[in-house]
Amino acid sequence: MNASAATFVYVGNAESSDVYVLQLNQRTGDLTMVQKVPIPGIVTPGTSTPMAVSPDRRFLYVGTRGEPKIAAGFAIDSTSGRLQHVASGPLVDSLAYIATDRTGRFLLGASYPGNKISVNPIGPPGTVQTGLQVLTHYPNAHSILADAGNHHVLVATLGDNRLNVFNFDAATGKLSPNEAASVSMKEKTGPRHFAFHPNGKFVYVLGEFDGSVHVMDYDTSSGQLKEKQSVSALPPDFQGTPSAADLHITTDGKFLYGSERTSSTLAGFKVDFANGTLLPFGSVATEKTPRGFNIDASGRILLAVGQLSHQMSSYRIDAATGQLTQLKEYPMGKNPNWIEILDLP
Repeated sequence: MNASAATFVYVGNAESSDVYVLQLNQRTGDLTMVQKVPIPGIVTPGTSTPMAVSPDRRFLYVGTRGEPKIAAGFAIDSTSGRLQHVASGPLVDSLAYIATDRTGRFLLGASYPGNKISVNPIGPPGTVQTGLQVLTHYPNAHSILADAGNHHVLVATLGDNRLNVFNFDAATGKLSPNEAASVSMKEKTGPRHFAFHPNGKFVYVLGEFDGSVHVMDYDTSSGQLKEKQSVSALPPDFQGTPSAADLHITTDGKFLYGSERTSSTLAGFKVDFANGTLLPFGSVATEKTPRGFNIDASGRILLAVGQLSHQMSSYRIDAATGQLTQLKEYPMGKNPNWIEILDLP
């Protein structure tokens, strides 16, 4: 992190249809409210507000799952972190997940209820335009990300227990099935969110239905995936039906965390840097129904929001062990579910 940089936190609140902007004090872990920004044009609030940040950190895109179905583009002030609405563009369906490609020229989307994958061009900057490509018959598509080289795009489809691999043409934004088009996972896994290891060689997939993290080797040239480990993200005393939600890894690749909504817990894992395998080190209680959380670039602070507690908890990450120590709680809007953390400028 640049010594002169400031850290800002963006929280999407689905039912109050707004974004909270906060500044994070890296030394103390304290958060200070900067701005509360309405998502313009919302008639009917949705269930979540998927968000994506442009690679140059100049724009934040906020998807809506109510009506109308739009992606609102906001310019980010590089000094204050404040947001200014630029434009809103149409989305093909209710998208559970959005992400830009590595150039920031295209917005990738996964539609859970619509069973679709979509690509929207972005241009001029901050403006999501009418869809370029829509691919159908991808059951309960729940997350989508381009790999670091921008050569492949991976999509988790919860409905058929697959992690799909596409070739990505960065010049046109078009997706085409990879030769190794998908990897099948066990029945009732429910692959939901996934994360790349910073070294690009491993992919971690969180199963919503089995409450486990699945470790896969990833060939960056071919896009081929091969599962080699599955580790539970459920607490030892877990009761009920698993409903795992979100997954993030620290930027140094040392620790990985997953959230589970039935138990309202965060599970932690130490990552073996050589082979990517995971060693669990326990769970901690967190906000009620933690659909979303995130980790700052320094790897020292984790922030988690609760859809039913309408709050955010901050945690200090122990640099040696990865253990989480809760710091404070902060009131959020209604149904907070997504967090982005940026160092600016």
